[in-house]
Amino acid sequence: GGMFGENNFGGDIFDSIFQNEIADQMSKGTGLGVADQIYKRLTGETLSSDVLNTKIEPIKKQQKIEVTSSNLETPVVKPSNQSLTRLGKYEEIINEASETYGVDKNIIKSVILAESSAKENAVSTANAKGLMQIIDSTAKYLGINNVWDPKENIMGGAKYLSELLRKYNGNLKFALAGYNAGPGNVDKYNGIPPFTETQTYVKRVTGYLKNFEEPKNVL
Repeated sequence: GGMFGENNFGGDIFDSIFQNEIADQMSKGTGLGVADQIYKRLTGETLSSDVLNTKIEPIKKQQKIEVTSSNLETPVVKPSNQSLTRLGKYEEIINEASETYGVDKNIIKSVILAESSAKENAVSTANAKGLMQIIDSTAKYLGINNVWDPKENIMGGAKYLSELLRKYNGNLKFALAGYNAGPGNVDKYNGIPPFTETQTYVKRVTGYLKNFEEPKNVL
């Protein structure tokens, strides 16, 4: 409510002056400025030069993950024209997610088709939500604030896929099984769990993927 309380008329003015003065003093100094002063006041010591000179590096895009088992004996699954039309609306977001997390864009597309047929308002019986059907606990883990927002949903789903692909050394089928049934079940059975739903899901996603990867005849 301001330095002098929320009902003080001059509070905002003096507060802004105070903030500007702090900024000015920090600009004249080096390192962490106020943090160094607080640390010294509390401990009687100064921060080490290593800490003071620490630079925060920007988040780097992850390298593309090399995927295995994507072209094993899997029948092609062709999505409907309607679902492809819906999917097309998210092309830009999918490309960004692919570049950010190193997951092939066609894998992301295939998961979206299998999970929701590219319907952003889809809800499953297990209360999984959105394009990539993310449950609330997973959304919280991934830092998704609004699971209904297409960009947050796709970016979060791609992030989770990237974690699973790395966990299983690029084995796509294991990663997809983990996405559907949870990595705990994949670890338990040392592979795709013997669940009909999960086995069907893996075949469906890889079938969509094979459809995207097949060369198209051009007349």
